[in-house]
Amino acid sequence: MSPEQTLRTLRARRPLVHSITNLVVANLTANALLAIGASPAMVEGIDEAAELAAIADALVVNLGTMTRDRAEAMVLATASARAHRRPWVLDPVAVGVLDHRSRVAVALLEARPDVIRGNASEIIALARRAQIHQTDAVGGRGVDSGDTTEAALPAAMALARATGAVVAVSGAIDRITDGVRLATIANGHEMMPLVTGLGCTASALIGACLAAAPPFEAALHGALFTALAGEIAAEGATGPATLQLRLIDTLHTLCAADLVRARLTDTHATAQDQH
Repeated sequence: MSPEQTLRTLRARRPLVHSITNLVVANLTANALLAIGASPAMVEGIDEAAELAAIADALVVNLGTMTRDRAEAMVLATASARAHRRPWVLDPVAVGVLDHRSRVAVALLEARPDVIRGNASEIIALARRAQIHQTDAVGGRGVDSGDTTEAALPAAMALARATGAVVAVSGAIDRITDGVRLATIANGHEMMPLVTGLGCTASALIGACLAAAPPFEAALHGALFTALAGEIAAEGATGPATLQLRLIDTLHTLCAADLVRARLTDTHATAQDQH
């Protein structure tokens, strides 16, 4: 399935994306979903999360601002999504840095996410905390990654094989793997890390794409739409603030003519990638 097909199908279906996200990025996440053609629902109350997850087209769970109530809502929503066969995305923000959220993230793996998306340090830490893969990689500081996507690839592949999820590792070069297949995205712009929440935006767009494409293509195309929109938006941006505004506009107007700029590779992983 091509990125153009995914985008066209997404916009035709206007999927309802249930997003349990963090306070810092809720507005950006909702606007990005609206711009790409989806319908966001930012519902995180413990009395409603499971009910909405059962009927939404996709669920996105983001651990950014963790509380006990939000953690409970995440557990309820993900269990409901799995029971009702609704696809969902796990974004393990700052896992490995703080113990409570790390334990929550590992517990959420039991609901078998379709896609796990994080930066390199988050993916390495999640694989380590779940006792799936051990490494001597540096690790992150807060929500920032101290590792490269290349360093995270063995952990990402092990995590994918152990959980059945597609794992997307974001960075200067994005890497997406299901444990066998490996794709890379070389689009994006160096100013993007200066805008809070663009990784969270990628997770949300992957969620929207899950309503239009299989998990591997959804992860690849959602990450691509984010990176490509950032690259295009940066061409007329004067700084991070205008980049954010222009990125939303670019998602709204993204079309086949823009997608030809995609710098993708899609291969099978080598033995070196897995170790």
